[in-house]
Amino acid sequence: MSDDADAADDLARRRLGTRLRDARRYLGLKQEEVAGYLKLPRTALSDIESGQRRVEAIELTRLARLYRQSVAYLTGEDEGAATLPADVAHLARQVAALSEADREEVGRFAEFLRARSQAPKV
Repeated sequence: MSDDADAADDLARRRLGTRLRDARRYLGLKQEEVAGYLKLPRTALSDIESGQRRVEAIELTRLARLYRQSVAYLTGEDEGAATLPADVAHLARQVAALSEADREEVGRFAEFLRARSQAPKV
């Protein structure tokens, strides 16, 4: 493998590690908790998050499920999702799992909140 390819792989591993660390922190999980979920030593998870260890496909799939993110988002393949703030993306994933009627209710509630925030303060 060329030096350029090695450098690109290192950069991709670091980016993946950063996204994994950010997703874990966003959910308020500790490395020990996630490592236990994956049945890995905490140091292995630390190495993954710092880009020093490769992530197995099965590990990445389990992390995506745990962090409520797509594998494509975590790997940077889905740059469209990366442009959404994490809290908005999280809400969208949660709403997507609701029934159509419940999604409509969430939409009405969001419209109410938006109108309330734009109303003049009395």
